[in-house]
Amino acid sequence: MQTTSKLSRGYIIALTATLFWSFTGIIISYLSKNYSLPSLVLAFWRDLFLSVGLALGLVFISRERFRLDRVHWGFMVLYGLTLAIFNSMWTFSVQYNGAAVATVMAFSSPAMTAILSRIVYREQFSRLKVLSIFLSLAGIVFVAGAYNPVTWNLNPLGIIFGLLTGLVFAIYNLEGKHASDTHIDSWTALLYSFMWATVFLIFFNLGNDLFITGKTPFTDMLWLGDSLVGWGLLLFLGIAPTLGGFGLYTLSLRYLSPTTSNLIATLEPAFTAVWAYFLLNEILTGTQLFGGALVFAGVILLRFGEK
Repeated sequence: MQTTSKLSRGYIIALTATLFWSFTGIIISYLSKNYSLPSLVLAFWRDLFLSVGLALGLVFISRERFRLDRVHWGFMVLYGLTLAIFNSMWTFSVQYNGAAVATVMAFSSPAMTAILSRIVYREQFSRLKVLSIFLSLAGIVFVAGAYNPVTWNLNPLGIIFGLLTGLVFAIYNLEGKHASDTHIDSWTALLYSFMWATVFLIFFNLGNDLFITGKTPFTDMLWLGDSLVGWGLLLFLGIAPTLGGFGLYTLSLRYLSPTTSNLIATLEPAFTAVWAYFLLNEILTGTQLFGGALVFAGVILLRFGEK
């Protein structure tokens, strides 16, 4: 009876985390379309709000998690750089692809993680794993429309940013494995990785102003001006979908196996597609739905292969 109750609690927590995550692309898409908020500026404020929110939470809940051994600081800088690049690519992907398509394309990361694990850790591939990787990547081709040359003419950046999102998140996953293997607390890693990501995003915005747009440095940082709704959505994005999603997902691992929690997390694109339909009037075509089904099948097979 106690085991059943524990599993039920874990499922509820993991589902709630997935629901939180599924709003990430929706809010980013809304801010991009309705406020034309520059992607790098959006990524900066999102990471900053999460860092501040998490730091304040740890002050009252667990100050011990601020401690980090000196030997880990170099790795944490690299971890933050990867996160900054991922958040930038993810925001650009949502801008060019829409929330639903960008979310599905981001789920190429499990397949890419498996490929990188083969290269870095010499992991062996079973036939099931090879099939899962093939299904996931084939699904991404259908979702992005990459099979059609016209798409490359109309939306090449959307395809590139979508694929880079999956690739960089795969690298981030491997770094997360390293953090776990070296016994860095997950909340400590989350805090300092986002803090360093915020620092790097300052330089990303500076470089964009100096070398790409030619604007006076940091003129876009207060792009939202006096819009209380815009700032409110940006604050909500950093605190609820991002921090809430990561926090609840981490909590779910106390009750569920990582494989089960990961499988539940694969529902995120489905939830995002529903919200995108009702809130943003985004509709996935039949071909994109077919591609999404292939991605889901690939991820599920990959989890079984790992088990």
